[in-house]
Amino acid sequence: MVGLHYEYLGAKILAGFDTYKYSCKDTSPLSQYVMHPFWNQVVKLCPLWVAPNLLTLVGFMFCVGHFLLLTFYDYDYRSGTAPPDISNIPDVPGGIPVPGYIWVLVALFLFLSHTLDGIDGKQARRTGSSTPLGELFDHGLDSWATIFITGSVYSIFGRSEDHFSISPFRMYCVLWNVYFCFLTSHWEKYNTGVLYLPWGYDFSMVSGFVMYLITSVVGQSYWKILLPGNQYPGPFMEIMVYVGNMGITLPVALYNIYKSYKEGTGKNRSFLEANRPLVSTIVAFIVSLIWVLRSPNDILELDPRAMFYVSGTIFANICCKLIISQMSNTQCELFSAILLPYSVVCLIGGFANLSKQNELILLYGFTAFVTLWHIHYGVCVVREMSQHFGIRAFSLVKPSTPPSAPHVLYDTVRLISDDEESDVDIVMGN
Repeated sequence: MVGLHYEYLGAKILAGFDTYKYSCKDTSPLSQYVMHPFWNQVVKLCPLWVAPNLLTLVGFMFCVGHFLLLTFYDYDYRSGTAPPDISNIPDVPGGIPVPGYIWVLVALFLFLSHTLDGIDGKQARRTGSSTPLGELFDHGLDSWATIFITGSVYSIFGRSEDHFSISPFRMYCVLWNVYFCFLTSHWEKYNTGVLYLPWGYDFSMVSGFVMYLITSVVGQSYWKILLPGNQYPGPFMEIMVYVGNMGITLPVALYNIYKSYKEGTGKNRSFLEANRPLVSTIVAFIVSLIWVLRSPNDILELDPRAMFYVSGTIFANICCKLIISQMSNTQCELFSAILLPYSVVCLIGGFANLSKQNELILLYGFTAFVTLWHIHYGVCVVREMSQHFGIRAFSLVKPSTPPSAPHVLYDTVRLISDDEESDVDIVMGN
């Protein structure tokens, strides 16, 4: 099979989805007492003929849109480095601030993205159209959204080697920290069978929305204020990301995995099998550092946005494979196929001593290549699963052709108790 009919999954993985049940714990107070009550009211405004996956896709496009707005107005992340009112600082190049109305649009797009992402599952339950494809589509797009969300916040503070903000390299490390945090949740589910939703997601989305609105009113120079403890907001947020991810998310995930082994409630895989999903992302991180640290032209300083985007797309492709394997209860691949071209490009960039122009051509060419690769992968996987379950991905009207497997709907009832699973799965056959 070629083109958009390429089969990435195959019969074994598709068969694994037939017995899948969604199990999730969401104990975040912000999620339980603020976001879900709000979403429960918003979803009532959505017509019953709207497919949940369509809400997911539109929400993701708003997420991409807020990133593209800042890409157009602040491509090199210099708008927040030194706006005109503080451009007299020595050795700091003056930037052109992003207009206030753009920050309002950025905030609005992020709000709509978060809201649609929050109501898609509720819409599925309203319409009785919950399937494993919905969860895969949602979480798969969320993995790609990590770069669009985190990469946009950097524009508020701007790139800087001084104490007002952080350098592109430090931001690159922050991004990889966020990638590993997202991966940790699905690695945790791969071993426990339960998705423990991190508290940081809703908090970061709400915080980003508020920060964009504040910036639209007071300007980017506001984020150069000195906080208690002689710390500036940009470096302070960098510290908080590491504290939240490495100091809270990872230890909690390790404890949950340990508890599942001790109580026999998880998958009880061997040590090597349990850690198999981590290999591809670690390899991707290592080869990324080779290019960044050995680049003859300091490629990360030349075009941080493109480097950020490439790393996020590579991660999303790898993470989608993990999500599929944990949902289908199949073995996660050790090395993702996308690592081969990525490793070659990183080694060329790090060791070939390219000119500045040729290194940028290498970066832009691979950016286009990896984007097409990931989109092709996503389209083909959605097509395979839609055909398998006998559904249309973006419509509630069923196709005339019968499914290749018994059509089973997975309806999830949300609970908010801390001492029991927050999602109880009910299987309903047609």
